[in-house]
Amino acid sequence: MKIAVGMSGGVDSSVAAALLKRAGHEVTGVTMKIWPGGPTALPAGRHGCYGPGDEEDIADATRIAETIGIPFRVIDLTKEYRHEVLDFFCDQYLAGRTPNPCMRCNQRVKFGTLVQKTRESGIDFEYFATGHYARVEFDVSRGCSLLKKGKDFKKDQSYFLALLSQEQLRQAMFPLGNFTKDEVRGMAADFGLDVAEKPESQDFAEGGHLSLFARPAAPGPVIDTAGNVLGKHRGITFYTVGQRKGLGVSAGKPLYVVAIDVEKNAVVVGERREVFASEFTMSGVNWISAGNVKEPFTAKVRIRYRHNESEALITPLTGSASRIKFHQPQMAISPGQAAVFYDGDVVVGGGTIEKVVG
Repeated sequence: MKIAVGMSGGVDSSVAAALLKRAGHEVTGVTMKIWPGGPTALPAGRHGCYGPGDEEDIADATRIAETIGIPFRVIDLTKEYRHEVLDFFCDQYLAGRTPNPCMRCNQRVKFGTLVQKTRESGIDFEYFATGHYARVEFDVSRGCSLLKKGKDFKKDQSYFLALLSQEQLRQAMFPLGNFTKDEVRGMAADFGLDVAEKPESQDFAEGGHLSLFARPAAPGPVIDTAGNVLGKHRGITFYTVGQRKGLGVSAGKPLYVVAIDVEKNAVVVGERREVFASEFTMSGVNWISAGNVKEPFTAKVRIRYRHNESEALITPLTGSASRIKFHQPQMAISPGQAAVFYDGDVVVGGGTIEKVVG
């Protein structure tokens, strides 16, 4: 088969490409360039998805493609990435929400514009593969592609892929879905890839420095749930629901961010019990394997990547909205974040958290 592989310069996508090449497929490596270049005042640190380290990652991907023996192409998506991911990220934070840039990037850029522009560049391929730890299978009985968790529970990345459409999943391949991270690093060494021990990118922006692109937010009050002013914050973009550290206030007891009040430009804090809630509404729900859902059903729901999924009743509303009610209260349900529904290891769907009800 003819397969294009999205290569990031890291160990996962490098091994994915090597496995497909070894299996006899006609493989082409592609990397999206998203950093526009230019000097920064950032100290040297670990790479993020966005930042000057992008240039080094492209160099790594180029070298790995040569080692594997596959054609390689760099696709410039700096404008598309800024519009679809960076501007969206800033707008959401300034609106007091906590967006998930990885899900947005996968849906709109990596499995969207990158695939489109790769075809437009003259590269012919049937499937688009990445190094995600997830699985995709076609279910004949349902007539659709199923997105499933990866074998490695600690590395499973199905959460980040929950907004992909059936069209995107039909041409997607995840060669690492049945391997653990340790197995992948071992294969990288066996293939002779010098990125076998390369550290993983842990941040969205390089070293966590949102100053690379974030717009300034005005300081304002830190208030408790009764409206009492406890201190001053440095801008609402630096805070998210559930946050405990870095609040800059002292009350003789641990305090957590309970909400962001955009109208008052205030960060609302409270005790730990006040951060728990059981119910919320969602928008933009993508029903991957469930078709046109109309009746309430029970599933396991994950409200952020590292959240231990918990059982909830999901009630479809009008359009692509839904209401979620957990059987047990959950901590830090954050508007703007993504919630993903699971039936065992199958992703039923996912969407964006809108309003915490109670």
